[in-house]
Amino acid sequence: MFEPVPVTLLEPEDPLRRSALLAALTTAAVAAALTATTPASAVSAYNAQPAPERTEVGALVVQWDRDGDGTAEVVDWYCSGTMIDRNTFLTAAHCTTDWPAGTRFYVSLAQDVQAALDAATTPAAKAAVGVEGTAHTNPAYPGNSANSQDIAVIEFTDAQAATLAQRWPFTPATLPTAGQLDAVGSHTLDAASWQVTGYGTEEAKRGPGGHTHPGGGVRNKAPLGFNALNKTWVRLAMNESRGYGGACYGDSGGPNFVTLGGGLILAGTTITGDGPCYATNVAYRMDTPSARGFLAPFVDLP
Repeated sequence: MFEPVPVTLLEPEDPLRRSALLAALTTAAVAAALTATTPASAVSAYNAQPAPERTEVGALVVQWDRDGDGTAEVVDWYCSGTMIDRNTFLTAAHCTTDWPAGTRFYVSLAQDVQAALDAATTPAAKAAVGVEGTAHTNPAYPGNSANSQDIAVIEFTDAQAATLAQRWPFTPATLPTAGQLDAVGSHTLDAASWQVTGYGTEEAKRGPGGHTHPGGGVRNKAPLGFNALNKTWVRLAMNESRGYGGACYGDSGGPNFVTLGGGLILAGTTITGDGPCYATNVAYRMDTPSARGFLAPFVDLP
């Protein structure tokens, strides 16, 4: 899980959009991306802007034992996600799997979680930038090429949820109804407004050492274009030349919103795309029987 992989075009079942530490970056590039003290960007650097109003969108912060000495000394943000009710944070299964025993999960709804982490000087202080919850990963993950089953939630007790809402007041995102994307059809989806939101890094930058992905840790948003609707995927364009932006490393699990009937609907969660983060975002649909079946025990579905 923690080894870098080549920057290539990955198929939808591969977890391209996991965090900068979990995907196609060198160790040096990761350190630069996640510990930069200059103002950080997220999503794409082109056609993107801050999203302070998207208070339901948060960062998944993970505390884990890197050296196996029994002390969970590493705390950092790794993925994005969305509050879908007062107790439930929706993210991707590849963000919550393959961690060592004793790993703890926190959620921060801060606009700039990287700044909060940078200001903290101990693991305990860094963990305190978020509110702890319990991870529930889809037991069917990783599924197959037709359906990766790449979905997870962080569930909060009532006390934890109250703390979260007190620190960051939010209105939960609206999930789609069963089969809603199929019902409205590709013509309507093509004409609709799409938006991706997350804390991820920027698109690839070329340098002497190869590709790096700077930034990350700040909640940003960018417009997308509709490409295609598959059985469990919605494929979205993020080409700069078409006026779009897009998702990148660390945006995994974050929302892809579509405006339908005047309302903002969480159509899918970021899972994969092209390695340099220039062309395509592939999102796991939230209106499918598999996604709704997983979510049903945790939230009241529309």
